Amino acid sequence: MSELLEVDKLQEAVLDGYVVDPSEALFLYQKTDLITLGKIADELKTKTKGDQIATYLIDRNINYTNICVTYCKFCAFYREEGNSEGYVHSITEIIDRVAEAKKKSATQILLQGGHHPSLTLEWYCKLLSEIKHKYPEMTLHAFSPPEIIHFSQLFGMSIQEILGKFKECGMDSMPGGGAEILVDSVRRKIAPLKANTDEWLSVMKALHELGMKSTATMMFGHVETIEERIEHIFRIRELQELTHGFLGFIPWLYQPGNESLGLLSASGQEYLKTVALSRVILNHCLDNIQASWVTPGKKIGQLGLKFGANDLGSIMLEENVVSSTGTHYKMDVQEMRRLIQEMGFEPKQRNTFYEFVN
Repeated sequence: MSELLEVDKLQEAVLDGYVVDPSEALFLYQKTDLITLGKIADELKTKTKGDQIATYLIDRNINYTNICVTYCKFCAFYREEGNSEGYVHSITEIIDRVAEAKKKSATQILLQGGHHPSLTLEWYCKLLSEIKHKYPEMTLHAFSPPEIIHFSQLFGMSIQEILGKFKECGMDSMPGGGAEILVDSVRRKIAPLKANTDEWLSVMKALHELGMKSTATMMFGHVETIEERIEHIFRIRELQELTHGFLGFIPWLYQPGNESLGLLSASGQEYLKTVALSRVILNHCLDNIQASWVTPGKKIGQLGLKFGANDLGSIMLEENVVSSTGTHYKMDVQEMRRLIQEMGFEPKQRNTFYEFVN
């Protein structure tokens, strides 16, 4: 059979619900043009979601500290302990920011920080419990797998113990931060001191077993190959098929600037093709694919809604990590809704769990 007939046959099978393996996913990526792969992903999304709705979230990303001991090469945000630009926000200040977010219709607070070497377990528990006491309706989407691994080592506790304690204190769900690329050879190049692949996945598995949900992310367009990118998505798929604990998948671009990798990021076309491939690989087990606008820009993010994504992410009333590279994209509700409508979809505000708000 000719290569053209083989790819045509595989495309038809995918549209009929066939679940691809890694070699087939690579074949599709390499042999299917951008527009065709986008159409396949868009059709799969429509079949799965059953509507013409695109969702968005209103939240605030509060980075409680920028002090970190992992020194990731792609990160422009972290500062070493003792640096004059390092900070730890007080719990009172953080609660004031939550109050501001509440007034602006936010439903989620994302709490993440650097791997601080000396903050105590009691500090983290007090942070969670005081926010939840004052704002019980606010979803605390908190920490990340590498932070949990750091806490486990710092406090001499198991992952399960820490997650259980945080759940008791008010943690509701977890972002998929720190995944970067879930291939250890890549992680050693860009974040050698951060949690490895199996550790990242083990935290998510433990979280799901406790009945909590999370998102999954992939930061791509740096030193990884296409094959390694695909391996990452399949590691997410394997865990999702086991636990069904991931709410959505968020692929986003490496953003150069003020960090030590100093590479060029991937193109908008490569971003869109990767979003589309994510839908193809994950569609049978994970309904929600998010298009990012923070790193590729609003126009590319908007186009992602035609390449398999059903969500345009968050308004983000506060964002500190990407902006530290020198990239500053802002969004308000009116613009978010306009971008969605321009692509022919009905905009709907959602919460963390992809439930419509109002």
